[in-house]
Amino acid sequence: MPATARFSRPRRYLHWLVALLLVVQIPLAWIMVEQQLGPDKLGNYALHKSLGIALLALGLLRILAAASTPRPPLPSALPRAQRVAARSAEGILFLVLIVMPLTGWLMSSAANFPVSVFGWFTLPDLVAPDETLFSELQQVHRWLSYLLLATAALHIAAALRHYFVLRDNVLYSILPLARLKRR
Repeated sequence: MPATARFSRPRRYLHWLVALLLVVQIPLAWIMVEQQLGPDKLGNYALHKSLGIALLALGLLRILAAASTPRPPLPSALPRAQRVAARSAEGILFLVLIVMPLTGWLMSSAANFPVSVFGWFTLPDLVAPDETLFSELQQVHRWLSYLLLATAALHIAAALRHYFVLRDNVLYSILPLARLKRR
């Protein structure tokens, strides 16, 4: 496989770092909302906010990397509708990686709860405290989580289909291990 048929190293590593953080972030969100108010719940919210800001930063880096490095071509045999679906899913995931943490940050500001990033520094409030705005942002954040889960599930299913059914190099192009060979 030619080197141009793979994503750049930064794009591959950013992709998998984001995926790893989402594997932690999503269950953490489900756990924290169900917990009773107390130190564990507050700690989980603080971690969730920190991871959200980290995901925001990584999402911005991913967009910069995508804009500055070429992407490998999709297989020529792939139907146009699937090409559009692949690009659309990528766009949705990039958008959610930016908008979802921003809604969380706005939501915290509207609730008058600071966003501390791993205890290193506190972000400024983006809006004044406002219960109505908090409630609206909470709904947006929740719906974005559903969009994220659905799009990520389709993305993963498509990658597995390319690997196991179509047996092409699409999944290989994003895997971080340079010496890995396609089946």
